[in-house]
Amino acid sequence: MTNRLNEFQSYRREMNARIAEIDHLGVKRFFNLDTHAYEDGALSGKTKELLGLVASLVLRCNDCVDYHILQCVDAGWTDEELYDAFNVGLVVGGSIVIPHLRHAVETLDLCRGRSGSGD
Repeated sequence: MTNRLNEFQSYRREMNARIAEIDHLGVKRFFNLDTHAYEDGALSGKTKELLGLVASLVLRCNDCVDYHILQCVDAGWTDEELYDAFNVGLVVGGSIVIPHLRHAVETLDLCRGRSGSGD
């Protein structure tokens, strides 16, 4: 079954490969910086993904929300922990975050294989 999350992952892979073909030093450096920012350091990579999720909610980037939820689920965050993170994003960002909160909840439901998520 295809849903918007599967389509997102496929599109992301396809376009990241296309961008890599461009072979631009600045773009390569940014992608490398982004990749390494989420590695273990003083903070664990798991914690950094949760921080990325909250920042994505506040910045209202649904693609980023999807990406970080996928990473957070893979890292082992529970629904309750993710709901707490959603709440922090909502409190920091205010009511304008609500549409992205809806998107985040749907994405988490899709990741967990729950129905009733509108797909």
